[in-house]
Amino acid sequence: MSRVTLALRSPASRRLGTSLATMAIVALMTGPSGSATQPTVGPTGSFGEHVSIFGLFPGPRWLLFFLFALVMWGIWSFWLRRGTSLRSAASTLTTPPKRAFAHRPVRWVFYVVLIGVGVIFPHLITSQYWQSVMVEQIAVFVLLALGLNVVVGFAGLLDLGFVAFYAIGAYSTAWVTGSLPTPAPFGIHLNPFFAIPVAIALVMVAGVLLGTPTLRLRGDYLAIVTLGFGEIITIFANNLYGITGGSYGSGGVTGRHGIPHFSINLGPIHYRWTLNPVPYYYLVLVFVVIFILAFSLLEHSRVGRAWTAIREDEVAAESVGINPLKYKVMAFAIGAASAGFAGVMTAAQSIFIFPATFTLQVSINILALVIFGGMGSIAGVAVGAMVIQTGSMYLLHSPPAGYQPADLYMYLGALLMVTMIFRPMGLIPSRRRRREIVLTEAGEGHMNEVLSGESP
Repeated sequence: MSRVTLALRSPASRRLGTSLATMAIVALMTGPSGSATQPTVGPTGSFGEHVSIFGLFPGPRWLLFFLFALVMWGIWSFWLRRGTSLRSAASTLTTPPKRAFAHRPVRWVFYVVLIGVGVIFPHLITSQYWQSVMVEQIAVFVLLALGLNVVVGFAGLLDLGFVAFYAIGAYSTAWVTGSLPTPAPFGIHLNPFFAIPVAIALVMVAGVLLGTPTLRLRGDYLAIVTLGFGEIITIFANNLYGITGGSYGSGGVTGRHGIPHFSINLGPIHYRWTLNPVPYYYLVLVFVVIFILAFSLLEHSRVGRAWTAIREDEVAAESVGINPLKYKVMAFAIGAASAGFAGVMTAAQSIFIFPATFTLQVSINILALVIFGGMGSIAGVAVGAMVIQTGSMYLLHSPPAGYQPADLYMYLGALLMVTMIFRPMGLIPSRRRRREIVLTEAGEGHMNEVLSGESP
């Protein structure tokens, strides 16, 4: 066998070939659209179109992606050679903070400082666009990710129709405030604050009604059923003109008034939320903290341990006296609660709601936030939602050269693939899941540790 053949079959050559092929696919998918009359315009433009090479000089697109492939190959090779030492150094650096964080007073100080940063953050970001993004795209999706994390992360149930609970919460708000073609309950138009308990109650009832007959299914079958539930809610909202306003939204064909903003009238206190996003930010921040505390307590309770046991081995959990259906339904109902409140916030701030807001893409987006942040990790899904939603809105607001909005989910999919390969536990994995994975890889651990929550 010749030296050339040996060189081509070497691991470094295979990594280079993989990097070149990956970047060629990315260049083709992010290039100009094709044409039925000129079928070659897409591929030729994807590689031959002239672009700015890092702002230094103009050149063909293939050169830009060739340089990206070399960078990818270099990082890949460096990680394989030095990855172990880098992980060891990172572990050495993070060990003292982890030991300090193990003490409860240190954790509480950190949480107080974190809340303080959240309180002053709107005064640091003065852009009207980014203040709106903080509420509409970041804070709301943090709530949605926290709710789906209960279902997917804690209980291990794949839900592809979580947007349905989001839609029910939003339309419940429009109904209670008298902004739908269907009359408000008892003919009384309520303040959106009163819509919060109504929306949460309705979505929890919907979770129970969906979960009771379907949660006997597992795996892909459950995912298909929840996907169908999400599509059914969207289709109902889009077609029931006499109830939801149909495709015209909550205003309907008759031009009904919009959903009112939140307002407080208690004795001498009179305050009304307006289009300014900052008051909404503080309101959402309060409820994000409430949901985080509630879900944290649930995670470490008997219910949370039952969810963990069901997630790891449902048959074994049932054999020790856990009722899988009962706890699965609880996961669906409790997870839906935060989605219902997110729907209230979206409705009250947007004034009008439309079925196009609650599509399958939203469910997939929320699931991506949970996977990227770390399934089962409350801090992880919150940080994952902030990172991905901030990045998405930055690409929309300040798109780099060559970026097309239709390519967003392609980049998101690539990010998830990289996460699954190099960081399968997520950005910030939960301590319990990290322990389970380490024990599994070492061939240790048993169901009693999962059920009791004991550490090895």
